[in-house]
Amino acid sequence: MTRPDDETGERPRTDEPLPREVWPRILWILVIGAMIYVAYTLLIVVAVVQIIIMLTSRGRPNEELADFGSMIGAWIAKAARFQSAATDVKPWPWTPMGS
Repeated sequence: MTRPDDETGERPRTDEPLPREVWPRILWILVIGAMIYVAYTLLIVVAVVQIIIMLTSRGRPNEELADFGSMIGAWIAKAARFQSAATDVKPWPWTPMGS
């Protein structure tokens, strides 16, 4: 379902070029997509190291590593919200990690 462009009920014209502010967002989506790939790879490494630690320490996980994995997961979620246009706020390093 297409939403009207403004209060007049008119739909946006499809023959007009994209607004200039769309192109930088597309570039950031691609850059953040590459960063997500790196984050997923890092998360896999964290998971494998955590498995090794748990096998060698009678099932006790490393708390610092668990916190780091949670931080990576939260960053991926923020990046996904930016990529899907749910927010205009870019994830770290453009904003503080905890925000």
